[in-house]
Amino acid sequence: MNEITAKSILNKTKRRDPWFLDDYTVNPYRGCSFNCLFCYIRGSKYGIHMERKLGVKINAPELLEKALKLRASKGDHGVIVLASATDPYLQLEKETKLTRQLLEIILKYRFPVHMITRSDLILRDMDLIEQIDKAAILPKDLTGLDRGAMVTFSFSTLDDHVGKIFEPGATPPTKRLDTLQKFSASGFLTGVSMMPLLPWISDTTESLELMFKSYKESGAHYCMPADLTLFGNEASNSKTLVLKAIEKHYPQLLTKYQGYFSQSNEMPKHYRKAFYEKMAELGKRYSLRNRIVKN
Repeated sequence: MNEITAKSILNKTKRRDPWFLDDYTVNPYRGCSFNCLFCYIRGSKYGIHMERKLGVKINAPELLEKALKLRASKGDHGVIVLASATDPYLQLEKETKLTRQLLEIILKYRFPVHMITRSDLILRDMDLIEQIDKAAILPKDLTGLDRGAMVTFSFSTLDDHVGKIFEPGATPPTKRLDTLQKFSASGFLTGVSMMPLLPWISDTTESLELMFKSYKESGAHYCMPADLTLFGNEASNSKTLVLKAIEKHYPQLLTKYQGYFSQSNEMPKHYRKAFYEKMAELGKRYSLRNRIVKN
């Protein structure tokens, strides 16, 4: 563990994302021990094994206290996304309790929060998130939102074997799904970030039907899907790591993946068109909107 003295912790976004509703972002850690191969923040800065360069922003509570006190005094109660560039519930969080400390400060100044995670450790903080949900002051310009807390669980698959390959350090998908159900059963506004889905692996008709059915049965209110995007050709980049995983575990798909990403970071236009049409059809059938706030 590397201890970091950060210069700032509360980041004001240029514009609110329609999916994540982020007015602010907070990242208590640098890097991520979940080591997801497809992660967009991958690169030489963190290396192939991101957990080896994991950093803990030890002064994050002090910085957030100061920043939120100032913002609250001006009435700038925007949605805080925790977190945008790492997971707020890494294994290290069990010891540091850094995310929990930040939630206590967020509650103190009554800011709404959007929690995004691939972990079941978030169950530990259900009490604080519930208090934030009731006490938060919502931004006046965000119509359609009547809750102070949102809890989103990220999935690329529901298959634990596939999850172990592509998101090796994260909580197994089936356990994540169970955690989603517990939050929903407790009355929270909950949903799913299906980001990214893996071509020919978790985007098949069978897989998608299972995922949407499972999310609906677990009480999700929304489901936000996205196709796969890969970057870079260095050893630690997402494109290199995903292609190596495909070669090792799904050799029959290697030619397809190489064809998709040899000249681009994105899937082909025709794929993306069909992908989002299918997502819209499934969302309608299972009554799962594709945004936190209703369109």
